[in-house]
Amino acid sequence: MTSQLPFDQDLSTAADLTRIIFGDEFEQIHQPWRKLFSTEPFRYREGLAPEERAALSYQRLRLVNESLDSPEQLVRDVERLTALHEWVGPADAGLGTVASIHYNLFLGSLLDHDGGERDLREFTGLGRTGTFLCTEAGHGNAASQLETTATYDPATRTFDLHTPTPAARKFMPNTSSTGGPKTAVVAARLITGEGTDRGVFLFLTPLSDACGDPLPGVRIRKLPQTATAPVDHCSTSFEHVRLEYDALLQADHGRLAPDGAFTSSIGSPRKRFLSSIGRVTAGKLCMSAYSLGVARHAVTVAVRHAHTRRTAGVTARGTVPLFAHRSHHTPLLDALATTYAATLLHRTVVRRWAEVTEAGREDAERLAAVAKGWLTWRVRDVMTECRERCGAQGLFLANGIAGQLAANEGTITAEGDNLVIWVKAAGELLLGHFTPSPPSGIPGGDRSLTDAGFLQDLLADTERIWHQRARTRLRAAEPGNPLNRWNQAVMPALELVDAHVHRLAAAALLEAAEQADGPESRNLLHGLHRLFVLRRVAAQSGDLLAEGRLTADQVRGLPDVIDAAVAALAPHALTLAAGFGVSEDILLDHPITTQGTGQLVSWT
Repeated sequence: MTSQLPFDQDLSTAADLTRIIFGDEFEQIHQPWRKLFSTEPFRYREGLAPEERAALSYQRLRLVNESLDSPEQLVRDVERLTALHEWVGPADAGLGTVASIHYNLFLGSLLDHDGGERDLREFTGLGRTGTFLCTEAGHGNAASQLETTATYDPATRTFDLHTPTPAARKFMPNTSSTGGPKTAVVAARLITGEGTDRGVFLFLTPLSDACGDPLPGVRIRKLPQTATAPVDHCSTSFEHVRLEYDALLQADHGRLAPDGAFTSSIGSPRKRFLSSIGRVTAGKLCMSAYSLGVARHAVTVAVRHAHTRRTAGVTARGTVPLFAHRSHHTPLLDALATTYAATLLHRTVVRRWAEVTEAGREDAERLAAVAKGWLTWRVRDVMTECRERCGAQGLFLANGIAGQLAANEGTITAEGDNLVIWVKAAGELLLGHFTPSPPSGIPGGDRSLTDAGFLQDLLADTERIWHQRARTRLRAAEPGNPLNRWNQAVMPALELVDAHVHRLAAAALLEAAEQADGPESRNLLHGLHRLFVLRRVAAQSGDLLAEGRLTADQVRGLPDVIDAAVAALAPHALTLAAGFGVSEDILLDHPITTQGTGQLVSWT
């Protein structure tokens, strides 16, 4: 396709918005991935079976690897690594999965564990693809329950890697012959002299030979097809597989001498396990980045479609673009506001992780976890709305929404199931890792719902309300039954987590608005902040009214203020979508973007 779409957008403002949401290093960090994934080898291919799509993802992984000056540098640079994930999703969700596993979980784990002492060339050159085996079929990632063992014999300087029960089979790793020979890092219990359990560590384990066939003792079984990205998910187990001494990934959290003497700077086996799988935090940032990339793409497609597809107006005469209807453009503007806030929150979280010190690591890990849950859940909402606003055409995989929406379900579960990591974070926020801000001394009735500072204060009020409610529930619960006490408090504690991340996302959007250079960009970002926060305030208005943070008149006026925010943003929707920087080459490859018709064309 070579036709251009005559969209009415402010290109200068769009470029300024792109700079704001991607940072000053857009050309260096993001543009290489944007360009790579818009080239012909990454275009959507119609009619492939799931097995063929999985194989294609591995072929494309080699193209990604060939584009790198140094895979090791990519792995060590979390901003570049997450940027890859932001742009890969619209091109190939399966590629996003296998690239994330190979670069972050596999190579990242090797580099984090005395990686300078290993020859990694067969992995950095993709002579062997890396995978990561931690989760077990019956136990998830709970360190206290993982059963796979690696028993050390100092006489032979070898480990015996073994899966003792069916429940200990490693669940869902991409370990089949698809993509060629593979090697894994495997999470297993280190057993030393006289059966002493040292906790869970990682072991470098070849899985297949040069032809991709499983090595002796390695048992691989394909799992049923998932509804998410087409990847070769398998169940994998080990029957007394012998590993050499250097298979153990060592670092200060745990070292094993050849004679079997064990030393560690960490006394807790659980903390040793968390140190071993430390790349999971970067993985959360990568999963969030994937979700944001496909959300920005989906919103761009839906907004453009809404401006080209025509429908009936309110009279029998003539037609109007879909976007002319308030019922159609309101949810799209909400999607724009949420996606801008989510993107800018992610920038904040990634930057904090890139600069983290040991003293701030625990807080940064918690922030990455709660942000991952919020971002991937919000992306599900955004993409579902965009799919619906594109009607039947939103169902076609070639239009770049439906398949990515399904794949996003995988990000919700990957690197820690969202609800599980939020429950953990809820307990930490409730029991000492969070102190609510005191209420503003200015009465709510003296402030305006168009005042950004007031809106942020209302989000802080919502945090405080849910924090107090959860603590009251916890204190009131009958003592002597810890699970019952937690059950009494957990639901308001989860609302606290949601309120906390909403405030942080809104703050990131407001900060971007206040730092914008161009007046039009500044106004649009302030408008997005207003709409984003007003939606949250409206949902919490009962509590805010009861606590005296809003007046009855303000609550009654919320629908009108929200509608006014929508009306102010509507003329600029195309400019806001253009700010996401989605490649025109990819957009014009979607049948839905055919000029003026909004109808599918033949796909050849």
